[in-house]
Amino acid sequence: MSDSPHDPRQPFRRLGAARLAIGLVAGLALWALNEADDRTLWPATVPPLFGALVMVAVFLPFVLVGGLGALRVRTLALWAAGSGAVLAALGAHDLSRMVRPVDDPSVSPQLIVFGAAGLFIAHHLVEGADAERRLIARFPRYFEIAWKHGVQLALSAAFVGVFWLILFLGGAMFDLIGIKAVGELLQKDWFAIPATATMFAAAVHLTDVRAGLIRGIRTVALTLLAWLLPILVALATAFLLSLPFTGLDALWGTRSGAAILLSAMAVLIVLTNAAYQDGEPDGPVPPVLRWSGRLAGLLLAPMIALAGYALWLRIGQYGLTPDRVVAAACVVAGLVYAAGYFIAAVRPGRWMRRLEITNIVAAFVSLALLLAVFSPLADPARLSVASQMARLESGTVKADRLDYAFLRWNAGRYGREALVGLRAGGGEAGKRAAAALAETEQRGDAPDAVLLDAGHLPVIWPAGRALPDGFLDQQWARDQQRSCTLGADACQAALLDLTRDGVEEVVILNGQRAWVHGRVGGRWRFLGEASLWRPGREADGSLVEAVRKGGIGARAPRLDDLIIDGERYFVTPDDSPSAAVEVPTVPSPAQ
Repeated sequence: MSDSPHDPRQPFRRLGAARLAIGLVAGLALWALNEADDRTLWPATVPPLFGALVMVAVFLPFVLVGGLGALRVRTLALWAAGSGAVLAALGAHDLSRMVRPVDDPSVSPQLIVFGAAGLFIAHHLVEGADAERRLIARFPRYFEIAWKHGVQLALSAAFVGVFWLILFLGGAMFDLIGIKAVGELLQKDWFAIPATATMFAAAVHLTDVRAGLIRGIRTVALTLLAWLLPILVALATAFLLSLPFTGLDALWGTRSGAAILLSAMAVLIVLTNAAYQDGEPDGPVPPVLRWSGRLAGLLLAPMIALAGYALWLRIGQYGLTPDRVVAAACVVAGLVYAAGYFIAAVRPGRWMRRLEITNIVAAFVSLALLLAVFSPLADPARLSVASQMARLESGTVKADRLDYAFLRWNAGRYGREALVGLRAGGGEAGKRAAAALAETEQRGDAPDAVLLDAGHLPVIWPAGRALPDGFLDQQWARDQQRSCTLGADACQAALLDLTRDGVEEVVILNGQRAWVHGRVGGRWRFLGEASLWRPGREADGSLVEAVRKGGIGARAPRLDDLIIDGERYFVTPDDSPSAAVEVPTVPSPAQ
């Protein structure tokens, strides 16, 4: 059948084309940002800008794809502009709070996860309000939209997974007959990222067109989840009734009591909503579900009280940490749910009706908390550093017990600023802060790690030389950082021109390894490493002494590398006497 001017399929086709275009553009943008990150190009060299662009490229397409056809054009434009600005601000703050993020401009996983949750909540608040032309829509509208899009996202993710499974299967079939191009294409970022984004947009459109299919799957999923509610309610009731006999010491001793209780509360809330649905059931709700829902509403109050008390004890004993700040925000949201569901459970009338207003209020509260936690207002790192410094100043924690590693590695620029202040103040805290600031790699539990500073990185070749200016000031990318070990084979440095460009590279000798760093684009980068191991040679410092006495040099490879289908393969020469070729080394100044 040919299309006619009044073909009812045309709006859906135009909508599908628009969604595919958005997915393709988003994929290309993500690929470009990935390339900039890998190659250290602009905008990856400007971390706040890079963070803003990543958040917009990742999440704004969801707003556009989900809003097309569901929101009025004016509403969609305003919502896209507003959400894009907020996402950009959060991404910029996330990278600006890090210490020297230019070497690793990656948006934190926490912001990605919680940002997705916040955007999901906000989008459905906007879509529901726009559908009913009012500031706050009725709960059934929110329920319908949120669960529809939730099922759509799950099905779309599964669709993309099957899409890639088919592509890999096709690549394997071509590989059987010697055609490698298909399999190699799938490994290319310039293909994989745009293809994934485009197919996800296509899946969203296909599921949107089949609204009846989505509604059927949603109904089945909610029915199954609802009948899990009595099981969890029984377990939670038994748990709370056991506490008077077991006491709370065992609960506090787990150090994860608050997290477990908050997780159980979240599941209880989801299952209760699965049983309640939109509040307008097609038939009577089974008695077991009605009583389970009311009991769940009552159980939330003691559970949030225990979680809050457990968190308050931990903060009182050890102060704030980023995890505890996030947990505190969850407790605040949990209090809203617990209060509202308690009222819904005890209030007479239609079953759990007050649950509706509670969910709407909790959605707005959760959004406010998310914005506060991922902005300077209640930045977990900032609040944690302030808490730890207050404990030090008050004498609650002594200078030798302060967690300097946390300030150096897990508190962003706030922790670094605190360490700088402690270093300026001198004393035991100042000494330990200076040592922490000098670290270039997180040591974890390794007791023998030392710092790459001037005291542990002397230049032994050429004698009397110093490290190039700015070398020790660089914060290398995490996967390029290298630690040194105490002992006879502690790190030493040699200056050699290994790239034959007239500019010396820094070769760090550590035991039986050598790490080469050079300037690329005005910045120091890790170029490669070599094994210095030879049979019979122990890691006892003899190699370092040999460098001091006999010098160290460089020579071109005896055998060129093999290039097969564009890939480089290194050839290891035969070092037996019959194949040996005398190549002079660079003499030392002493010679």
